[in-house]
Amino acid sequence: MRFTFLLFAISCQLTLVGQAQLVDTQHQKIDSLFIGWNQPNHPGGVVGIQQKGKTVFHKAYGLASLEYLVPNTTGTMFNTASVSKQFTAMGIVLLHQEGKLSVDDDIRKYIPELPDFGSTITIRHMLHHTSGLRSLHALLGLAGWRGDDLRTNEDLYRLMEQQQDLNFTPGDEYLYCNTGFMYMAKIIETVTKEKFTDWMQQSIFAPLGMMDTYVEDQYNRVVTQNATSYHGSADEGFTRAVEYWDYVGSGNMHSTARDLLTWMSNFANPSPGWEEHFTMLQTLDNFNDGTPNPYAFGVNIGSFNEQRLVTHGGSIGGFRSNVITFPDKELSIVILTNFSSANPGQKTRAIAGILLGSEESAPSADSSVETIQLSKKALTKFEGDYWNNREKYTRRVYLKEDTLRYARSKNNESALLPISKNEFLMLGASSDLRVHFEEAKGTMNMSVATQNESPSSFYRYEATESNSDELTNYTGTFYSPELETSYRIVLNGDELAAHHTRHGKLPMKRVKKDVLEGEWHLSIVVFLRDDNGNIEGIQVSNGRVRNLWMKKQE
Repeated sequence: MRFTFLLFAISCQLTLVGQAQLVDTQHQKIDSLFIGWNQPNHPGGVVGIQQKGKTVFHKAYGLASLEYLVPNTTGTMFNTASVSKQFTAMGIVLLHQEGKLSVDDDIRKYIPELPDFGSTITIRHMLHHTSGLRSLHALLGLAGWRGDDLRTNEDLYRLMEQQQDLNFTPGDEYLYCNTGFMYMAKIIETVTKEKFTDWMQQSIFAPLGMMDTYVEDQYNRVVTQNATSYHGSADEGFTRAVEYWDYVGSGNMHSTARDLLTWMSNFANPSPGWEEHFTMLQTLDNFNDGTPNPYAFGVNIGSFNEQRLVTHGGSIGGFRSNVITFPDKELSIVILTNFSSANPGQKTRAIAGILLGSEESAPSADSSVETIQLSKKALTKFEGDYWNNREKYTRRVYLKEDTLRYARSKNNESALLPISKNEFLMLGASSDLRVHFEEAKGTMNMSVATQNESPSSFYRYEATESNSDELTNYTGTFYSPELETSYRIVLNGDELAAHHTRHGKLPMKRVKKDVLEGEWHLSIVVFLRDDNGNIEGIQVSNGRVRNLWMKKQE
């Protein structure tokens, strides 16, 4: 036991050559961000920082295994989750540059078994999350899969072959989609005639010097130096995050902070022969309506403290990861963690603030925007319940303590500060988020967007009480041929609930006429009626699945 704790103490002090490039105050401020990770019996992670090609900070915190009190070290590997997407994207870029495929190819050229949805979906669409394909976890959840069910690429492909609709027309909008990146793994295998995991190792990881990185498609394997992941926090306690993921392409690449720093350095100084590849990875394209999409090929492109950045985060089980690089400053930051409340994205930006001279915990709304005063009467006219018909969700706007509030749920809301008589700045947002109100034809409309982005559009509706006859009308059994599953909606007193064989009872509430709101996986249910007013079926949406049809059974 003494030897284990000695290892833990040593690992917490590990830093690599180059620390001298950080002044003492910078080093202390960065280190202080992770003090909580070194509590007894606490998971942690590894933090790496590289400047001008040299590692200036590399330190491990907390435990890799709570059960056996094994500490994280700078050599510990973590599941990087969606940070993996940029590597799958690089695989596509590599084959594009070699002339073996084109990012503008119709994906059905390589996946002919995928249904023809009436609109061409290209590889480029999948790279940008603009394909309209329904996404993995949201789709499987609706089909009855629970969070700890094993899931593979083959499970997704089998279900996708039964789909009849897309979430939206390809290229119209951005909606994060694991399905597209899993299909890219399939395309890579089809083109190369090799197993995706092996090809990635030989074609990307090894050539770029990432010797402690691999794609995992078999989670019952034993691989040394891997951290175990946990849900929870120091206050709540920790539980094991069950490993149920055997899918690849969209996630499940394991790596170290050192390897990821090596990778991120290529955005500023690409390895010989990789210049065009890393340039292409940062490709930005517009949506069909001409507005820009800030998501490139597997990476987000943005700015912080007036510096251009390339970044991505990841989340799976209890693993959380975030990588960020400022190519013009040759500054890269990597944080890999093994507990769900770690919030590495906030911490990478806090570090960036320390090193770039603007100590903010995250990019925030522009404090230089001038606000104005509006009377309580002027603010009150914007209050109400708002419905987003495209994305299928509700928001509530209400006045509290002379400040307008934008409520996503009971415990998740943001203050709105007026910058004109009908435009507001949302406080606490990760970017310059504006909320605009406009009355047209007697209806109050609301749009929410950052500048240069397509807005999310809402209209205000009047919430009305339902009588028992109305609620009874919503009951019945509804079947989806795309999922091969049924939900039964029942009324008990004045309370509606949906029942599923695997999910059990899912409470539902009526939010407007013919619209019910419930728990994920069955977030929004919209009832569709025939010309005589009889309910024919429902359309179900839960974020990354929209308008999935379920027919009412007689």
